Amino acid sequence: MKHDDPNLIVRYSPNERTNHWITAITFVLLALSGLALFHPSMFWLTALFGGGQWTRILHPFVGVVMFVSFLILALRFWHHNYLDKSDIQWVRQIDDVLANQEDKLPEIGRYNAGQKLLFFAMVACLVLLLASGIVIWRRYFSFFFPIDVIRLAAVVHAIAAFVLIVGIVVHVYAALWVKGSIGAMVRGTVTLGWARKHHPRWFRESVK
Repeated sequence: MKHDDPNLIVRYSPNERTNHWITAITFVLLALSGLALFHPSMFWLTALFGGGQWTRILHPFVGVVMFVSFLILALRFWHHNYLDKSDIQWVRQIDDVLANQEDKLPEIGRYNAGQKLLFFAMVACLVLLLASGIVIWRRYFSFFFPIDVIRLAAVVHAIAAFVLIVGIVVHVYAALWVKGSIGAMVRGTVTLGWARKHHPRWFRESVK
């Protein structure tokens, strides 16, 4: 999408950025409250939410908000994350990616293969977290399920949360590594040079 400033391209609309930041903020709240409930050594984190009881009450409700927000985000960007032959080649050339030799890589569209794989990993984790979270939500649902199912759901919930946290750490690191990425999600725009260098195929499609 073109911008009034001829040197800039719109990468994210205001609605997309708002959607992203709601998801990000609720993720941080869930990670902190989840860690507080996960192990006694991290129980001190419950002070951020008004104590243990409030942490236990708020965590699943914030989880529902995050899932809905992420679902909207996923539907917005789903069609940009289909894997194609160039993505397979990108993965094969991971050494060039890590060496920052982007000129040797196949032309990248709106997202590269790493971003696409992370997207689908996050989708899988969120689905598992919602399903397992409902099973262990004691106040409303857990009495429907036998104890063995609740125990299994608790393990699935912990594993999916761990994978999601690691994925988000990678996501943030990659955004810091590629200068200009965070600015795109704050301001909504990137320079022509940034788009041409990091996402050449998307650049060509955007300036048509």
